[in-house]
Amino acid sequence: MVTVDGRVAGDPSPLPAPWPGAPARLRVVVAVDALAVGDGPAVRAAAPVVVLAPAGAPPAGQGDRVRVTGRAVPTAAGEDAAALVLAGGPVLSSAGPAALDRWSQRLRDGVRRQAGGVGGDAGALLPGVAVGSTAGVPDDLRAALRTSGLTHLTAVSGAHFSTVAGLVLALAGAARVPARARAAVALVAGAALLLVVHPVPSVVRAAAMGAVGVLGMLVGRPSRAPAALAAAVVVLLVADPWRARDLGTALSVTATAAVVLLAPALVRRWEGRLGRAAATALAVPVAAQLACGPLVVVVGGGAGLWAVPANLLAAPAVVPATVLGLLTALLDPVAPGVAAVCAHVAGAACWWVAAVARTLAGLPGADVPWVPGTAGAVLLAAAGAGLAGLLLRRR
Repeated sequence: MVTVDGRVAGDPSPLPAPWPGAPARLRVVVAVDALAVGDGPAVRAAAPVVVLAPAGAPPAGQGDRVRVTGRAVPTAAGEDAAALVLAGGPVLSSAGPAALDRWSQRLRDGVRRQAGGVGGDAGALLPGVAVGSTAGVPDDLRAALRTSGLTHLTAVSGAHFSTVAGLVLALAGAARVPARARAAVALVAGAALLLVVHPVPSVVRAAAMGAVGVLGMLVGRPSRAPAALAAAVVVLLVADPWRARDLGTALSVTATAAVVLLAPALVRRWEGRLGRAAATALAVPVAAQLACGPLVVVVGGGAGLWAVPANLLAAPAVVPATVLGLLTALLDPVAPGVAAVCAHVAGAACWWVAAVARTLAGLPGADVPWVPGTAGAVLLAAAGAGLAGLLLRRR
């Protein structure tokens, strides 16, 4: 039995009951800074632990200081958590979060409250699009999004970060802000977004890439996407080597690499017939799907035939949902009425994403069974490379 003291890292997430009739549980990651074994004295420690606790009381939130008593279970070698603690009671806060964490949680709570007024699939998706909170997405919609290849739109990703950074830089440029000051504004906006949505892998990777680009602005050298991605990956893995085992990081980096390396070649191949805008809109999901398909197979997924059409159909709704969702979060504390209007307009965009996911997930071929494991991943990677060669081939 151990007693751990630390701060909550990330939102607690509900877990399905291990058997019918079993009590509901919560999964909470705690960054531990003190540990006591049995009745012994507390000693300093620095390690993350995963706490499984009964969901019988309101849990502590992001940044809250907590004390948890329970049975410690060792984790497998290579896991990023030092131990699994089976708590004997609910995880309750012993001290509130820091000021920045309180501000972040207030924005997240405001979006969830406004989304409740929207209701339906739109209200379920809005917190995910705005602040990365996907706990309210029902299981059937979650499955439809996964089958149709639209899961990345339901949580804040690198694309969302790029949208916000581009909007901030455009506004700063329109206001004739000097280049160095624009870089500082972009850094502040990125840090604020990272704080609000919490450091999920895709956002951390995008933030690191953005920081490299901002550094290029500050020293007067233009950034290049492949170099920025490579620098971001090196920095992230040196800072946190366990990200090398994280599927979210792998998918995010692989998709970005495909977008910056393969997509431009596809655009050049197709723009003569389709025009540059249409060629770009088609090339991005095609490149990402070809690159990420093998990773999905490794974790037990199939080969979806409608992922590219689904992304094309959902693409027009992404920017309105992202920008208006964030405006909902920012306006709710000061102008709830205006925030409600933004939430309903953003909800319309989220409804479209959900409608596309449900419709295409029900079509034949939406989830084609594939050879599982490493063999299936290698086979699908070879098929994807062959298809990419055919798409790039000139007569």
